[in-house]
Amino acid sequence: MKIGWVLFRKEMLELIRNYKMIWMPIVFILFGLTEPLTAYYMPEILQSVGDLPDGTVISIPTPSSGEVLLSIMNQFSTVGVLVIVLGFMGTVAGERKSGNAILVLVKPVPYSSYIYSKWSAAFVLVWVSYSLGMLSGLYYIHLLFDGIDLHTFLEGFLVYGLWLTFIMTLVIFFSSLVQTPGLAAFYTIASTMLITFFSGYMTKTLKWSPGQLTSYVNELILQDRWTENLSGTIYLTLAICLTILILTPTLSRKKELS
Repeated sequence: MKIGWVLFRKEMLELIRNYKMIWMPIVFILFGLTEPLTAYYMPEILQSVGDLPDGTVISIPTPSSGEVLLSIMNQFSTVGVLVIVLGFMGTVAGERKSGNAILVLVKPVPYSSYIYSKWSAAFVLVWVSYSLGMLSGLYYIHLLFDGIDLHTFLEGFLVYGLWLTFIMTLVIFFSSLVQTPGLAAFYTIASTMLITFFSGYMTKTLKWSPGQLTSYVNELILQDRWTENLSGTIYLTLAICLTILILTPTLSRKKELS
């Protein structure tokens, strides 16, 4: 336990030294801020930049608070996921390639403590960045729109945060199996795309797939409805994350020995 805590503090210090603790929250905050502002001022933006005839009136329906919140999450599904993958693709692979992993693991350090300290540090940074981004968006939603029910916001916030945690876990998993950070990023993005594609294509067969979390969040926020399959999806996603975390140290050790 003591070794794990020391390694966790080391990982947090590394996140500060390489400025991930700064630029990753900034990216999430920027997208959390820009989506409500863009949605609110879109008619004025089009009027000012569009080469339209005099007297033209642009009428765009004002989106609801739920739609603006979902647009923020959609940005996190693209840019946010890419930031997470690029930020942590070298978590293990980069250290293995540079030889830093050997310097740590030759000491009496269990592989489990080594992997879990990295996952825990990534978990903290992802949730801090995600929380700041969502809170900044929530502020402007209440400022410019009708606001959103706090209970609905919290449910959507936690469910979508589980999806980001799942992706982060995949990054750490693939990073522990390869020696090139680029391969870890490729495998993670490819897996995410496949899971999302098949979940959207086979909605009944894969009704509990982690890839369904984003679609269930849409219903949760827009209709304030907790679908019957959402609970099963949450449990299965948590079980998959836990299984990956259990297997990762063993598979990583075999990879290192080979």
